[in-house]
Amino acid sequence: MNKTELVKLVAKKTGLSSKKATECVSALLEEIAAALAKGDKVQLAGFGTFEVRERAAREGRNPQDPTKTITIPARKVPAFRAAKALKDKVS
Repeated sequence: MNKTELVKLVAKKTGLSSKKATECVSALLEEIAAALAKGDKVQLAGFGTFEVRERAAREGRNPQDPTKTITIPARKVPAFRAAKALKDKVS
């Protein structure tokens, strides 16, 4: 499912116009991204938790010249942990 399909389903289930449903879905995604950018967690009961995790610096290999190693710097990455209710629905 992509964003367009999600918008259509939201519009159908809520009775909103496609334009309003697009605004709602976009606003939700923007707010989740903004919270993660600030370093906050976003917990949606019964669905899961979006959070930012630290990825440690590490050594890597240059695929064009495997004899050379490069240092991959530490960075922050977004992560999602599914809630038990979501896991139960999927399995």
